[in-house]
Amino acid sequence: MRILFTCGGTAGHINPALSVADALCRRCPDTEVLFAGNPHGMEARLVPKAGYPFAPIEVEGIQRRLTATNLRRNAHALWLLAKSGRRAARILREFSPDVVMGTGGYASGPIVRKAHQMGIRTLTHEQNAFPGVTTKLLLRHADRVLIAMEGARARLHTDDPDKIILTGNPVREAVLTADRGAARRALGIGDRICIVSFGGSLGAQRVNEAIAGVMAWHRGEKGIHHIHATGSYDYDDFLAALSGSGVLLDGNAHLDVREYIDNMPTCLAAADLVICRAGAITLSELECAGRASILIPSPNVAENHQYHNAMELVRGKAAAILEEKDLTAESLIARIRLMIADPEGLAALGRNAAAMAVRDANDRIIREILRLASS
Repeated sequence: MRILFTCGGTAGHINPALSVADALCRRCPDTEVLFAGNPHGMEARLVPKAGYPFAPIEVEGIQRRLTATNLRRNAHALWLLAKSGRRAARILREFSPDVVMGTGGYASGPIVRKAHQMGIRTLTHEQNAFPGVTTKLLLRHADRVLIAMEGARARLHTDDPDKIILTGNPVREAVLTADRGAARRALGIGDRICIVSFGGSLGAQRVNEAIAGVMAWHRGEKGIHHIHATGSYDYDDFLAALSGSGVLLDGNAHLDVREYIDNMPTCLAAADLVICRAGAITLSELECAGRASILIPSPNVAENHQYHNAMELVRGKAAAILEEKDLTAESLIARIRLMIADPEGLAALGRNAAAMAVRDANDRIIREILRLASS
């Protein structure tokens, strides 16, 4: 079988496709895989690094805020879009896939649409509770629309509702199998409450400012172990903020500040409370790890989709939400105080998160791929 994945823009679109590709190749070793995406996007680096061939197709998004600069960018984007159909057709003819799967990003549009026109079976995967523009535009061009959150179903209007299938988001195997006791021993947490916090791989200034205040508050607490990732842009500023508050990291093994958490499965397994943004893959990992959380949705994303993601867990009594407009060190400390003072309530949030988890997302997605390939 030959399958073409098309994705791009953010890791949240790319990593699910890579996860499915890995699982599919393990199950069906004779599978041939090709990825298509923007040569200037993150996918051009991540896909070859994962060992898969990559076909470039240059596409840019339309800027919704109309400024002189954005009007010029939109004119260029429309020119690229006009050329993208021919490029997509060439990629499809040369690779001749049995199935094309899009997982979001602007590059998905031309490839999935052209594949549908050429009679190739297609499916798309939507990671968020609020479907993106690409998913909505491709709704009539896809044989299957796979959703990660039930809330997306009501926002996708189609004459064939049966083609919308809940699969969840693919989650790393290490998150599913991490052992809590072993993780806490490895991190030296002991019997303390473990807080894990992060804002993103590049950083999130408002989150970091609030967390600096949180660490200043609990620096004298003997019962808290706190792991925080600042992101690559904000690390030095965060250390300066801590120092200005009189917080010293040297000699304090229970304040763990990093640029990036590269052992996230271990940290999630050890955590009692996670404070983070509300990206779709992050929330799926929280569910699979069964962890209570305080979610701070980023307001700087399309359609405010992180807020809708977070509300899926809030409605399931699996998380608390603190919007960025209300975020201060004081408001976050007050929320943390309440939650860690109620261990049973904290555990209940984790159990409810676990009840929402879809742990076999790859299996569900692969099942739909194989059905399309064999039809």
